[in-house]
Amino acid sequence: MVAPAAAISAPYAALIMDARTGEVLHSRNADTRLHPASLTKMMTLYIAFQAIQRGEITLDTEVRVTANAASEPPSKLGLRAGQTIRLRYLLRAAAVKSANDAATAIGEAISGSEEAFATRMNRTAAAMGMTNTTFRNAHGLTQSGHMSTARDMTVLGRHVIYDFPQYYNLFSRRTADAGISQVSHTNTRFLNAYSGADGIKTGFTNAAGFNLTASAQRGQERVIVTVFGGTSTAQRNAKVTELMDMGFNRAPAMATLDRPEQPTVNDNTVAMASNARPTTMNGSGKTVRVTGRVSRSLRPALRPLTEAPSLAVNTDSIASALAEAIQVTSAPAAPQMAPAPEVVTRISTSGGRHWGVNVGRFNSRYEAEKVLIQVALNEMSTLEGAVRRVTQRSGGFDANFMGLTREGADLACRRLQARNQTCFMLGSAG
Repeated sequence: MVAPAAAISAPYAALIMDARTGEVLHSRNADTRLHPASLTKMMTLYIAFQAIQRGEITLDTEVRVTANAASEPPSKLGLRAGQTIRLRYLLRAAAVKSANDAATAIGEAISGSEEAFATRMNRTAAAMGMTNTTFRNAHGLTQSGHMSTARDMTVLGRHVIYDFPQYYNLFSRRTADAGISQVSHTNTRFLNAYSGADGIKTGFTNAAGFNLTASAQRGQERVIVTVFGGTSTAQRNAKVTELMDMGFNRAPAMATLDRPEQPTVNDNTVAMASNARPTTMNGSGKTVRVTGRVSRSLRPALRPLTEAPSLAVNTDSIASALAEAIQVTSAPAAPQMAPAPEVVTRISTSGGRHWGVNVGRFNSRYEAEKVLIQVALNEMSTLEGAVRRVTQRSGGFDANFMGLTREGADLACRRLQARNQTCFMLGSAG
């Protein structure tokens, strides 16, 4: 949100968490109910990711903007009542610019009204164990009863990271195409200044002060910090930096990853909002219009992006799902594999995208290709632009992603290893 030069003083609260285990490393007033401001949008976006995963809506759903959404105060994308805009652009605007009109449009598209969406937000928060949070809207502007805590927002941030890693890159983009305009990140200063920072969400209102839930990863360690009640952007960022440093000093170098359990979803079929116009691809590759409940015949093509696609699914469905997943990062679809076996004996490291990662060796080319598709779906944010390549060796068929930068290959392996996926970098000095 756009903030004035000086804000009304708000109560201070903070919490540091080891993201890998959920262990609290430091807290102060962490259970005091305060105004979350735009930290609220983490839940709005979480539910949107969940709705995409469940097949309730797609990234390319054309959302009709209501007068209610268009009238939200800044920060806003500038939506007009009656216009239609793809969901993917609303997600980018809400995550990057913290646009209030986009957040409201998302909620109305998924649940039909802002009130119904708030009910879903509260149900999801309760399932996550956010015991001191009550949501009244999708954007976080001050409203009676709309309250949360530093602990609850840290829990929510952890779920965003581990439940939907394929979308987490949205929170670190410095700029994004939001359809009707290019938007800039509200937290660029901290992302650029703190080593390893890659999200998550800022918030400001006079009642809340300057809030931030931030996460950073260094080596195998990941820390999440939430601060409520900063007195300015600079003061808040300085405090988060101090707490991040404290977190990395206190977190063990090695820890067993204990992912949070995804909140239980009560219903497998959720009615679409009347102002949304979703379309998707069925197994035959034809476009079908989805209204009301999602047909069971469509669900294989709309399976969660974190699942390995079954080999029984029509290849058109797999290609469609992969294409949609890659579009989240605005990256081109990966090129087709070369038909002939290829042995990579040496890779130049003189700069550019000359690195790769190996995700396993398999008994057949078929198995290797299957795993490459699965991994691409799970980790598209760091494998954008990579070429899927199967390399035949004496011991079997290696499944590789080639054409990465050194930093990209390192990050991809660290994130895959955190999900217990075999991965090592390919490259040689010289």
